[in-house]
Amino acid sequence: MTVTIKTPEQQEKMRVAGRLAADVLDMIGDYVKPGATTDELDRICHKFIVEEQAAIPAPLNYRGFPKSICTSVNNVVCHGIPGEKTLKSGDAVNIDITVIKDGFHGDTSRMFLVGKENILAKRLSTIAREAMWLGIEELAPGKHLGDVGAAIQQHVESHRYSVVREYCGHGIGEVFHEDPQVLHYGRRGTGMELREGMTLTVEPMVNAGKAGVRLLPDGWTVVTKDRSLSAQWEHTCLITADGFEVLTLGAHERP
Repeated sequence: MTVTIKTPEQQEKMRVAGRLAADVLDMIGDYVKPGATTDELDRICHKFIVEEQAAIPAPLNYRGFPKSICTSVNNVVCHGIPGEKTLKSGDAVNIDITVIKDGFHGDTSRMFLVGKENILAKRLSTIAREAMWLGIEELAPGKHLGDVGAAIQQHVESHRYSVVREYCGHGIGEVFHEDPQVLHYGRRGTGMELREGMTLTVEPMVNAGKAGVRLLPDGWTVVTKDRSLSAQWEHTCLITADGFEVLTLGAHERP
């Protein structure tokens, strides 16, 4: 398994890309409302990334993906393709943004609750976000990837939700998806040992029902087998000498 250790100069480029990705999510929130289509959200994000940020939307044409962002609504777990689907009050949508700036990737996703909040979706989203942060807080040199997965799994299952196992976080840098794979379940003390300079994503997918998923015929969209709601949050993180730095904090989260 080849894992890239980023130099200080590369780390700074990762910070820039990460902040740009977060800025897209900060921008698009005002447009996530009943009556909007996911295609409209894609067009707005694409224009912002290309024209305002002078960056590249990484998903567009990546292995044939046809759009610039992923929009995963309700029981869609991940990789939802924007289209003519109209958002309605009570929907929950994950918007996943990856931008490339100066050759480096920033990758982040966030849940948005549309119109009048669905109480069940809000609770699921909250637990998924908490699980992501518990996983992130395990990041430090000498810790193991299993520590990250175990923290996420324990929190999710303690609330009687389930962790999707077929999809995971990943190393990231000049390559969109590189080693290591970051599983969102596991046992402490197992898996790769983390090292300063690694950059990776923590992005648990949490189902309200069972963990099973299936891939739709479009080859991208992943849904829950039991049609239960799913939620996901994602940050890109850097392993530092004494812990971690989150590179994709939104404006409201930054110091």
